[in-house]
Amino acid sequence: MKPSHSGFTRLVHATRYSAHGLRAAWRHESAFRQECAAAAVLVPCALWLAETGTQAALLIAVTGLVLVVELLNSAVEAVVDRIGPERHELAGRAKDMGSAAVCVSLVLLVATWALVAWDRFT
Repeated sequence: MKPSHSGFTRLVHATRYSAHGLRAAWRHESAFRQECAAAAVLVPCALWLAETGTQAALLIAVTGLVLVVELLNSAVEAVVDRIGPERHELAGRAKDMGSAAVCVSLVLLVATWALVAWDRFT
């Protein structure tokens, strides 16, 4: 059993684990790399498109949400794959739900960006 850490030590360990997770997602998940590339374009566009700080925050947040959901989906897929290669209804359902979550976050992204653009240009 690992010793429990608290305070600053816990923060250092948590940061290291997070960095490992981001590196793993970058290295092994092409969808995450594609979404990071899109975010690298969208964040500066959000600062240009938004008329208020609230709009900019909303556009950046919904862009970040896609990355968060993709990380969680990748984690679910990794765990399901770790359990075994055989097909199982629950494993397929878990993977499909993770994929659906990414899809919902992308729809939310498109809708949010469209509504802010509508406000800006009408």
